[in-house]
Amino acid sequence: MLRQTQTQKQGLRIAPTHIQMLNLLHLSSDELLQQIQKELEENPALEDGPQNPEDAEPATATDEFEAEDAYDDAPETEELYDYDSLVDDDIPSYKTQSNNYSDQDDYVRPIAQLRSFRDDCKDQIHCLPLSERQRQIAEFMLDSIDDDGYLRYGSEDLADDISFSLNSFIDVNEIEEIRRLIQRLDPPGIGARDLQECLLMQLAQKETTETVLLACTIVEDYMHEIETGNYDRIARLMGLEHDRMQEVLRLIVSLQPKPVYSDTSSSAMNEYIVPDFILQYESGSIRVILNSKNAPELRLSRTMLDIAQGKAKTDKSTYQFVKNKVDSAKWFIDAIQQRENTMLNTMNAILRLQYDYFQTGEITALKPMILKDVADMIGMDISTISRVTSTRYVQTPFGIIPLKQLFTERTTREDGEEVSTMEVKELIASIIEDEDKNHTLSDKEIVDLLHRRGYSIARRTVVKYRDQLNIPSAKLRKWTETANKNKLRI
Repeated sequence: MLRQTQTQKQGLRIAPTHIQMLNLLHLSSDELLQQIQKELEENPALEDGPQNPEDAEPATATDEFEAEDAYDDAPETEELYDYDSLVDDDIPSYKTQSNNYSDQDDYVRPIAQLRSFRDDCKDQIHCLPLSERQRQIAEFMLDSIDDDGYLRYGSEDLADDISFSLNSFIDVNEIEEIRRLIQRLDPPGIGARDLQECLLMQLAQKETTETVLLACTIVEDYMHEIETGNYDRIARLMGLEHDRMQEVLRLIVSLQPKPVYSDTSSSAMNEYIVPDFILQYESGSIRVILNSKNAPELRLSRTMLDIAQGKAKTDKSTYQFVKNKVDSAKWFIDAIQQRENTMLNTMNAILRLQYDYFQTGEITALKPMILKDVADMIGMDISTISRVTSTRYVQTPFGIIPLKQLFTERTTREDGEEVSTMEVKELIASIIEDEDKNHTLSDKEIVDLLHRRGYSIARRTVVKYRDQLNIPSAKLRKWTETANKNKLRI
């Protein structure tokens, strides 16, 4: 016999409108402007311009009851409207206005259409006598090359991926054949698996001389010693004199470690940073304002609102359509306002926590701060704070700063004071910058210098921070310095 029981449990259900609100909160200023323009085009109940206070009043129960009577007694649509006369009215008003641009129209450089190195390689592939199958394999492999020009995937992995993509079995031997073909393309070193193969490919394209042959041998057999800067061992094992070894090293240093270097200065996207917040310094205080210069004000359409409130007679289907559009427009306006309030509350909390930093702009004034600190201060979830601070920038008198840069972990000095890890990284970078280039400091020596200044930092922590700062080890720094001097001598 079946028995029915009732249980009570808690669960989390996210409404679709809440998901849309979170997505809206994640948009940058430019993306928000595009979303607003899209809503203006798709929703006839939404217009740009200052909001009329009486339009913001929602329809009351009496209005809805009167609206039901209005569309029940309404005549047929064909008798009420002349559709031929409404053709021009389908065009939103903001598209026909001549003053829909700001007073200060800044010239924006046209976006140039630049070609990537993959496009150039594909053009070279098309000039070779290949079958359609080989051309498809080559194009797939070219698309798999990373931005540095390396093809790091193994042949078996590539064979599986291409077989699945082309719906045809691809043998590993075919992959290797096309890989060798790609590696003969320009620029030299394209399609290499690693740095060693990249250097060997570049040496193979040079004129065969004794120096080139020695460089090939060193790169092939002593790559580990090159990476660690142990050149004396290489010279001893190969029986090379110092001058001869320096000549070979100059050739190796002249090679490109990356087949492709991306030039951000000529980016086709014409990207520039638009700060989301602006700090205003007035009478010793700091005030946060939103940078909403290009975002238009939104309001409800008076005509559509009258129909939704039953003040204008119409048929039932039109009433329902208009009411849905008005409700959607109201939600969108409220969501924009809620987004602005959330962003202001978050930035004001960050300002209170990092007030000393915003006064001076000194890294040493940056206090330890994590997302939870801001979330607890304004009573919001950590995920919401993460969405607000992600890809957001604030404009200050000392530059435009990404908000993510302000969040740092904490470490403790020997006197018990908590400081930001950013301060420690800045100190490590300063110590390395001021070191004697002929006698570079090891990580242990950097630890000793930090201890003298009151920072109790372990050696592995120094290594981690140095890697995050993209600073090589002491041996590599010394090798780079030696290589640069050799270039100057040449």
